Amino acid sequence: MSKWIKKDDSVVVIAGNDKGKVGTVLSKNKDRVVVQGINMRKKHMKRTQKTQAAQIVEMEMAIHISNVALCSKNDKPIKVKVKQENGEKKLIYFENEKEVVLRTLKAKAK
Repeated sequence: MSKWIKKDDSVVVIAGNDKGKVGTVLSKNKDRVVVQGINMRKKHMKRTQKTQAAQIVEMEMAIHISNVALCSKNDKPIKVKVKQENGEKKLIYFENEKEVVLRTLKAKAK
């Protein structure tokens, strides 16, 4: 599920022009993420106080979080589940019928 995506996670694009590409999440806002090397756009920058010349900069733009999915080490999209054992929550997915722990979740402060 997309709510489990965090900064520095590896994700695969599942919809849009960059479908199938894999990248790392650089930043996350409520429902949008910026992924390294995905959704590249050109921005025209003005000259600044005679110190920097005008230029065209290529940068990543945000895409909707529903268009990306977490991916495994072999760059395949995965579905994650929360499993609780011994009072500890873990985010898991299945690979070759085996449970793989993606990460452990923080326990809520009481």
